[in-house]
Formats: sequence, C-alpha cells, structure tokens
Amino acid sequence: MHIWDIDGGKFDVEYDWLEKTSDVLYRTYTLDDLAPQLSEFEVGALVLVQAADSLAETRTLIDAAERAPLPTAVVGWLPLHDPARTAAELDGPPPPALVGVRHLIHRDPDPVWLLRQEVSESLALLADAGLVFDAVAERPDLVAQIPVIAAAHPTLTIVLDHLGKPPIAERGWQPWADLLAEAAACPNVVAKLSGLATVSAPGFTAADWQPYVDHALSVFGPDRILAGGDWPFTLTAATYRKVWRTTLETLTTLSPADRTAVLTETARRIYRLP
Repeated sequence: MHIWDIDGGKFDVEYDWLEKTSDVLYRTYTLDDLAPQLSEFEVGALVLVQAADSLAETRTLIDAAERAPLPTAVVGWLPLHDPARTAAELDGPPPPALVGVRHLIHRDPDPVWLLRQEVSESLALLADAGLVFDAVAERPDLVAQIPVIAAAHPTLTIVLDHLGKPPIAERGWQPWADLLAEAAACPNVVAKLSGLATVSAPGFTAADWQPYVDHALSVFGPDRILAGGDWPFTLTAATYRKVWRTTLETLTTLSPADRTAVLTETARRIYRLP
C-alpha cells in the first residue's frame, strides 16, 4: 500500500505526478483512511511502498511504520543512480522498518535506467545490506530487463510488482506470458499479485483474472508469489473490498498451504514481517 500528503507532510515531499493523474488519487492518504477495512480481510501486516523517488518520502514512510497499529515494513527509495550516495545511506544498519528499495522505473525518462552500470553497483550494495529490490516493471520492455539484473545479482531478491501488469482488459497474452516465465526462471525473483484492477476492464470478475493468476502460479509457484492490495491506486478502478474479494476468488483452488503461502508466508519471508 501507499500513503502520501499532497501538501508536503512532515518531510515536505512533492508528488508532481499526482497532479497529472485521477482526481481519486489527488488527495492525502494516511493509514487511518484504510484502518476500518483491514480487519475485514484479516490483514495482519502492512508494507508501505514508495510513491516518490525521494529520501524525504522514505523518512516519512519509516516514521509512519514506527507508529502503525500493525507490523509495518517499508520499501523506500535510495539514489541508486549514485552508488557513492547509496553507500553513504547504507553506512551502518538500515532502520529496522526498511526492508527494500524501489525506483519509479516506469516513470523514469530513461527506459533502460535499470541496466545502467551505476545502478548495478547500487543493486549490489542492496544485496549486501539484505534489502530487496521492488521492480515496478509495468511495460514489457521493463519486464524483459528483470532476468538481466537477476542474473547479474543472484543474491539480490527482486520483487516484480503487479505481475508485470498483464494485458487483462484486452484479453492479451503475449509477450507478457513468456516474459513472466523468463523472469520466474530466475530463482531470486518473486512476483507480487497486486495491481490487476487497474489493468482490467470495468466490471471485471475473478474469471477475467484467473488465466493470468494461474499462469503466474504455474511459473513461480505459491512460495514465490505474494498478494497485496495496492491501495489507494486500486481506487481508480475498484474498491479495496472488491480487489480483495476478487483476489481471494482466484485462489480458491489452491491447497490451504499454498493459499497461506500466497496470502501470508511469502510476504512474511521476503519483507521480514513478524
């Protein structure tokens, strides 16, 4: 999930991209806004994920995690394009809440940002620090880069966000299916089952998602898939309740152990949640 303050908040974070997106998102979102729905779906822990390439936002998320009513981890941002600065930020143990790092690669003007040599040097630093890297690879060209960095950094755990955004609305299949399988062939890559509502046609059901979820399960296995709600982004397409109900429906044929892996154990292991 994500939180932000469009007025800057405690650390004066700017979210320039929010001004260009939906009115649903252009408002302040805090943990209190979601709290009433967490118990309905037995959410036992949270992962706050960055929405700005900003050290100030990372500090905001860590501060929020320390005050959250549930165990909360943070996937923040570090200046991966600058290995020296990244090394300085990682000098000493990272804050306990910080478990991973993400960069908005899908918004970066450089389509091969992830393949830069300086970024590779910083990814090695993340691996050494025991942090995961979340890859918001929302285009085929970005999903295709995941095996490259996974092979270059075999000790770095990479989380592929949103199953690489499958083409659900148009009922497409390739090249997404093959690209996902290539990413899954790398044992250090994990896929996040989230964000599917925003790539679905209006009125979607579990049947619309099922082929894509089944394919992800077949190539990754339940021990390398973790489920998330993607709030508040999901509100541009559906309610938090509908997203979770639809997600749960796609998992009904799994064994209890496999279902628990997707809904609990994989995230607990990858993000070091209690």
